[in-house]
Amino acid sequence: MVFYDLPTETKKERKVAARFRKDIMKDGFTMFQFSIYLRHCPSRENAQVHINRVKSILPESGNVGILCVTDKQFGAMELFYGTKEKVKEFGPQQLELF
Repeated sequence: MVFYDLPTETKKERKVAARFRKDIMKDGFTMFQFSIYLRHCPSRENAQVHINRVKSILPESGNVGILCVTDKQFGAMELFYGTKEKVKEFGPQQLELF
């Protein structure tokens, strides 16, 4: 799991942040939440390869964290999507011609 907080106040900072995001996505990470990206690794050794890749592309400023969790730990995570009930969207109705 890679999570980061990079400065985006100037055009150059936004470009650096976008480049970092694109580079970790090229390495197989997918967005879990904004600024939190996940990648499944079958072993600790494989995870270390990807950790080293992330370390090699670290931006000069900002904060980047890397956390390894096991499948079992990740599977035990509880996710909540808010308590407000969402209105169901109905697709287009099929019209019948006589």
